[in-house]
Amino acid sequence: MVTKTTVKKTAKKAAPKRPTTKKTSVKHVPMKSFRAYKDPKPFMRLSITRQTVYWGLLVVIIFVTQLWLLKIQLDISNLTDLLQAE
Repeated sequence: MVTKTTVKKTAKKAAPKRPTTKKTSVKHVPMKSFRAYKDPKPFMRLSITRQTVYWGLLVVIIFVTQLWLLKIQLDISNLTDLLQAE
C-alpha cells in the first residue's frame, strides 16, 4: 500500500512594516532686529477674570481657616490656664 502524502505549503508571513519617520523641514525665519513694540495689554491693567475670582476665594478660605485655628488655640490656652490655676 502506497500512501500519498500531501505537502502543505505554509504561507509566509509578511514582515511587519517599520514605522517611517517623517522628516520635518525646519523653516528658518529671518532674524529681525530688536524693536520695541506696543504690548496688546498693559501690564498694570486691572481686570477681573475667572482666575482672579478663584484666587480671591482661595484667599478668603485660607484667611477664615487661620482665624478658626487661632480661636481653637486660644480656647486650648485658656483651658490650660484654668486647669493649672486649680
